[in-house]
Amino acid sequence: MAARLPSAPPILPGLAYIRPLGSGGFADVFLYEQDMPRRNVAVKVMPSDVRDPELRRMFNAEADVLAHLSAHPSIVTVYQASISADGRPYIVMEYCPGSLAQRYRVERLPVEEVLTIGVRMASALESAHRAGLIHRDVKPSNILITTFGTPVLADFGISASLQRKSGGEVLAMSIPWSAPEVVAEQTSGTVTSEVWSLGATVYSLLAGHSPFERRERGQNTKELLRKRIARATYVEIPRADVPASLQAVLAAAMSRDPGRRYDSARAFGEALREVQSGLGLSPTPLEIPDAEWSPASAPVDFGDSALRGPARSHVERDLTRKTRAGTGVAQLARDEDTEISAPARRRGRAALPWAIGIGAGVVAGAGAVVVALMAAGVL
Repeated sequence: MAARLPSAPPILPGLAYIRPLGSGGFADVFLYEQDMPRRNVAVKVMPSDVRDPELRRMFNAEADVLAHLSAHPSIVTVYQASISADGRPYIVMEYCPGSLAQRYRVERLPVEEVLTIGVRMASALESAHRAGLIHRDVKPSNILITTFGTPVLADFGISASLQRKSGGEVLAMSIPWSAPEVVAEQTSGTVTSEVWSLGATVYSLLAGHSPFERRERGQNTKELLRKRIARATYVEIPRADVPASLQAVLAAAMSRDPGRRYDSARAFGEALREVQSGLGLSPTPLEIPDAEWSPASAPVDFGDSALRGPARSHVERDLTRKTRAGTGVAQLARDEDTEISAPARRRGRAALPWAIGIGAGVVAGAGAVVVALMAAGVL
């Protein structure tokens, strides 16, 4: 699928646009400043030209599922969701300033840290599975780092959950971290395929590259990666500090046969905790909700494709905030880091209507006094 230009940021009540954060196949993410309470937030917005009800259905599901899971300490928090003035659904989420998107490629991550991340992500996935959601796009770039340095799972969104085929290719996947059965288009995603993806993610964080990626130039096309994943032969991570127990856990999680993998994210997390114990580390807690948790709130309606939220019928003119000239879609596409800030509020003419009103009142009052004196025979 050809890359599209990011859409223009929408005008949102109580939020001031700052800059773009990123774009995916079906949504854009922008950084805004929330006015009350004052904080930075990430806003995920559907493009204005998307009218597919299936995309709206998955966008609604993402908002509802995130609201359902937001209390989990290893899942990104959602604050609100609605419809912009120009009719685009949006989700306001916690802003996370960092991610693992590139860090593992340029830095040798400690085994202890990677194990902690793996257990936390297993907790997040197990909780999502119990809520009836398959993430379908577990990978390093979807693990964000909060302002407190905590890893959280993000992007339960449209491209992660929706199947779209073009030229025989399933677009809703990230091939380097997808299970063989997903790459072969035999399934859109299962619990065991999620176990594979999390195993491949942990492998990547330790190895500095995805499991079937080659260092040679031109050897990592989608087709070549598909063929290697289809064969699914586990290659041990060439690091002396990665224990054999961890290699064995990852090999089981990434077995070509789904039936030989861990049957749940929780089971995979428990296996990682056993590795921690074997290394003399304190096992990371598996934060999984009680059995009574899921029925405590209304279930997510995955069939709802309606536009939900208080849509405004018009765009109000904003006299106090203006963006710099030349910051349309083309400008955003050229420079994603361009900061668009609001100038200070203008004060010079604010009192003019007030002054006119006072003056009119004085004239009217004087006229009334003159009429009253004439009626009394004084004038």
